[in-house]
Amino acid sequence: MSSYPNCPKCNSEYTYENESLFVCPECGHEWSLELETENKEELKIVKDANGNVLNDGDSITVIKDLKVKGSSSVIKIGTRVKNIRLIEGDHDIDCKIDGFGAMKLKSEFVKKI
Repeated sequence: MSSYPNCPKCNSEYTYENESLFVCPECGHEWSLELETENKEELKIVKDANGNVLNDGDSITVIKDLKVKGSSSVIKIGTRVKNIRLIEGDHDIDCKIDGFGAMKLKSEFVKKI
């Protein structure tokens, strides 16, 4: 049995080959091996405080009280955030927090639910 690469989108190990493409049955992502090697350098893996890989659409929990810049309010420990987006930069999570609005967070201060 030949070994196929894990899905670059969801990291599933259950991928299979369909003609010239690899297919992931869990998320439906299709890619070619040439694209995978070209984009390998572009893909940045974002991990939470516990080392779990974060993906777009995940839900997270804040693990530390975070001061909001330009405001006297604080995002409390245990605040849950749904449907995150991963972005490039120092603050690598873009999200919307109830009661605060749009916010950018660092992945080192959150954990995946």
